[in-house]
Amino acid sequence: MHADPQGKRTERLDALYTQRPDLEALFAPLLASIEAIEAQLRTSSRILEQRAASDPVCARLMTVPGVGPITALTYTMSIEDPRRFARGEDVGAYAGLVPRRSQSGERDTQGHISKAGDSMLRRSLYEAANIILTRVKRPCALQSWGRKIAEAKGPRRAKVAVARKLAALLHSVWLNETEFRWA
Repeated sequence: MHADPQGKRTERLDALYTQRPDLEALFAPLLASIEAIEAQLRTSSRILEQRAASDPVCARLMTVPGVGPITALTYTMSIEDPRRFARGEDVGAYAGLVPRRSQSGERDTQGHISKAGDSMLRRSLYEAANIILTRVKRPCALQSWGRKIAEAKGPRRAKVAVARKLAALLHSVWLNETEFRWA
């Protein structure tokens, strides 16, 4: 959320109402609804943050850049037990972040991602990858690697690749009971 969305909104509406006073009666119920929804979103966000912070696994996962409460909670709820995956790379496949393959005879083609796994996990990992590539200010190896891929193959492929690598990294952090190291 923005720092003060209501303040700016009030300024703009006051300017509008001075030009068009007839619109105030029309917009009043809409604004009341928007304010109620924003209050509920703030409450829900606070509950999610508290829930994630109180879970030691989620707290460790949130040390990874780009991973917030929603991604950490989604990851832990989807994976349940990290030992069920032999390798961290298998988590990316579980989330459907691996290329689809079509094999027949001598033909072996790779397509777009399979999307065969947990869609909620895939979306949250993709969003976390997007944050790593676009918003994280402090450089890290995963971000540098993803940006090189973005230059070579485009931003969407880079986000998928970073999401897949992020799934493996989170698996390692969870399994080894460590925190992310920026080195």
